[in-house]
Amino acid sequence: MLINCAAYQDGNKLADVKIDDISDYIAKPDCFVWVALKDPEPEELEKMKEEFGLHELAIEDVQHGHQHPKIEEYGESLFAVLHTIEMDDDNELQIGEVDVFVGGNYVLSVRNRTQQGFQEVRSRCEQQPDLLKQGSGFVLYALIDSVVDRYFPILQALGSKLEEIEDRIFEKHSLAASRAIIEDLYSLKRRLVALQHHIAPLVESVAKLTGGRIPQVCAGMGAYFRDVYDHLERIVKTIEGRREMTVTAIQVNLGMISLAENEVTKRLGAFAALFAVPTMIAGIYGMNFQSIPELHYAYGYPICLAAMLGIDVILWWRFKAAGWL
Repeated sequence: MLINCAAYQDGNKLADVKIDDISDYIAKPDCFVWVALKDPEPEELEKMKEEFGLHELAIEDVQHGHQHPKIEEYGESLFAVLHTIEMDDDNELQIGEVDVFVGGNYVLSVRNRTQQGFQEVRSRCEQQPDLLKQGSGFVLYALIDSVVDRYFPILQALGSKLEEIEDRIFEKHSLAASRAIIEDLYSLKRRLVALQHHIAPLVESVAKLTGGRIPQVCAGMGAYFRDVYDHLERIVKTIEGRREMTVTAIQVNLGMISLAENEVTKRLGAFAALFAVPTMIAGIYGMNFQSIPELHYAYGYPICLAAMLGIDVILWWRFKAAGWL
């Protein structure tokens, strides 16, 4: 589906363009056409291929989808695959894909499986004619920068979730609640791994546009792409740090479970000891022997009861002082 198609020259918008008129505008000097598609049909891609002379392999990647983030050169043009990451109502990650074809006189962005568009990017570029004079290379930067900036709120949301789970670890709760905490931590770790999988490959690709042999279409844009590169590096390092924190939180939660189990064991042991002493005394005097000392003593029964009670009181006081009860 066609979202937008416009022609630009010297940093200013010339006009909205019909698909059949694209060739007339790209033939003009210092003019480029910016086309935006969403979930296109094969016929639309074929039409774009004819208009811009797109490489067959790049078109095949767009049609098949699910490509790793990358930036590839095809002659004097570039083909970039960017992954968009959105969060649904259940805090699950929804992965989309934006494929960008960039040539000296055209930019074609193809959006698949993503809800949020890039109209604000087009508006931003049109409001900066001095930068838009750089041509299609600046549009490529603006699109990549927008995709990267959208990673930050996702990372912030996952960071807040991690802090909330960490607070729950040190609260008193049941074994079932501890299990729920581990499940939440593992789910968070899985989402962080997914983030790294969809973001990290882009770091190396953007690095190719910051120095060395920069593609002609991005000439003069090195400083801008270095800014994007710095953002990507910061995101990847933050993801790695939070993954380590998640693993540590899982270990701490397991440690808290062990401590809780030890507390239960100590309490059970203390109560068992309180019952063991009277049981031992009663067991001795319950044996069927004639010569048990004090067996026929008139005050033997109350003395035994007093001894049992006295020993249990002493044990209870010692266990209480040790924190076992």
